[in-house]
Amino acid sequence: MATASYILALKGFSVFVIPPTASVLEAVERMNQHRCGAVVVMDQGYLSGMFTERDVLRRVVGERRDPASTQVASVMTEQVICCRPDTELDEISSIMQQKRVRHLPVCDRDGDLLGMISIGDVNAQHASYQQATISYLNDYVYGRA
Repeated sequence: MATASYILALKGFSVFVIPPTASVLEAVERMNQHRCGAVVVMDQGYLSGMFTERDVLRRVVGERRDPASTQVASVMTEQVICCRPDTELDEISSIMQQKRVRHLPVCDRDGDLLGMISIGDVNAQHASYQQATISYLNDYVYGRA
């Protein structure tokens, strides 16, 4: 079974970060530029939160805040759920489902950020496994194995 580090090796280790002092408008522009649904909020080298599309909808638009004058720190998700590099795909899926999150930072034992896994990455990996299973079964049934 694939692990978080395996998924990161396939997709890359880049993570889009923003400081807590950035405006919501800056964060959304960065998310649009990189076509991602979340950025990690880093404060002096430490993960201090996540800013996601859901935060924009609930805490900015829903509360009618001005995105240009609202700082990310005041609307970000502070309780960030992370996983370790050796976390298996099924556990990642379970965490995302139970905690209702679509982005999961991957951190080492010291808390250093290594990468980010999205629900899209998880779905792609599941689809790859399913395609391989179908191929193996097809070969077995038709005697190609």
